[in-house]
Amino acid sequence: MARQGLSRALVAASWLAEAVRAGRVGAGLRVLDASWYPPKERNARQEFKERHIPGASFFDIEECRDKASPYDFMLPSESHFADYVGGLGISNDTHVVVYDGDEVGTFYAPRAWWMFRAFGHKEVSVLNGGFKNWVKEGHPVTAEVTQPTPAVFKARLNRALVKTFEEMVQNVSSLKFQVVDSRPEGRFRGTELDQGLESGHIPGAVNIPFHSFLSETGHEKSIEEIQEIFREKKVDLSKPLTATCRKGVTACQIALAAFLCGKRDVAVYDGSWSEWFHRAPPHYKVSELKRSKA
Repeated sequence: MARQGLSRALVAASWLAEAVRAGRVGAGLRVLDASWYPPKERNARQEFKERHIPGASFFDIEECRDKASPYDFMLPSESHFADYVGGLGISNDTHVVVYDGDEVGTFYAPRAWWMFRAFGHKEVSVLNGGFKNWVKEGHPVTAEVTQPTPAVFKARLNRALVKTFEEMVQNVSSLKFQVVDSRPEGRFRGTELDQGLESGHIPGAVNIPFHSFLSETGHEKSIEEIQEIFREKKVDLSKPLTATCRKGVTACQIALAAFLCGKRDVAVYDGSWSEWFHRAPPHYKVSELKRSKA
């Protein structure tokens, strides 16, 4: 079977199951569970200990982040990322497959996928359909936690894939790149709270909720369907594009969807609405609720 992942952002569960059966999960192929849930709802690390894909390691997004930042899940430094993934047995030659256990199919895995790409790693794939479908299809799970042999990973941040607050502010007037917001419509429009924050969006942004790209089963939709979604929203994949959301997580679903269509340079605004809400001037926060009150 041809080795997927070198040129594709997605691998099928059947392909990964064959790799597990053939004993290929090891130095050349590493599997990461990148699940994260609100602490009061589910415990991602505990669920990993109870069952996961054989040979997988837990990618803790709480650990692999900039802990000095006031905003959730901001990218760590190059050295922090390199040390963390090196400890998971990943070198620059390793093919990495990421998944998560969210009920929608895929939620945090695209964030881990984008992080690897942001730090210069090209051989990284998302398990299509996630752990939910892995289990549904009857593939093996285990409670055995393996200890990978540490490896050396050299990270170099590709700044073209990351947008800062200052760049986003400049773009409001310059319109150098398109902005797509992956949050639910109510949060984008400002008609419902966004995890405790007043909601709204960056001026000029287009809303494509991330689940638009997922089928009812939790798999990625076809390339043709994804292209049509972008067309309907008048997003031109031949031009510069930046994705945003609440905290830089589901924005990575936009980057993944565009990548599947051949666009590999979508940037993510890492601070997203969490930062924008706290730092942007009031007239740069578009909210239908505020307009109706006015």
